[in-house]
Amino acid sequence: MKPNCLMHRLVIAGRWIATTLFCLTAIAFIWQGAVFSNTAAMAAPVANLIASANVGDRVQGKAREDAGRTKSFIQDTADRVEQTAKRNANQVDRATDNGSPIGRKAQRDAARIEQRAEQDAARTQKAVDNTKNAIERTADSIKNVFSN
Repeated sequence: MKPNCLMHRLVIAGRWIATTLFCLTAIAFIWQGAVFSNTAAMAAPVANLIASANVGDRVQGKAREDAGRTKSFIQDTADRVEQTAKRNANQVDRATDNGSPIGRKAQRDAARIEQRAEQDAARTQKAVDNTKNAIERTADSIKNVFSN
């Protein structure tokens, strides 16, 4: 059986979302460093530390929020794929006699599609979690550098 085009696109979309989230966070860190790096702040580093801690907390919060939204989107898409597979299998089953080879094959295909949708959704959600954890570790590391 050929790979399902929709599932392939779903996996690609999940990877793009995770990559985009990671890149946007990296850009935010770079921008934050450029904005707050002025010579006047060197005389009073406490203001810089407070600002960096707040930004780090905001980045971590945003990463958690975006990861939650992304995982919700992935699960919704997987559910829609499963519903479509069931609906198509039922239509084939109704169009043919009950117990016909074509009807049984449609049911097996629907079950396979549902299984693969769940597997792909789980892999994509795991990638989102890994990206979120990497962002949080990076933010913690940066906060630790500024606090020492």
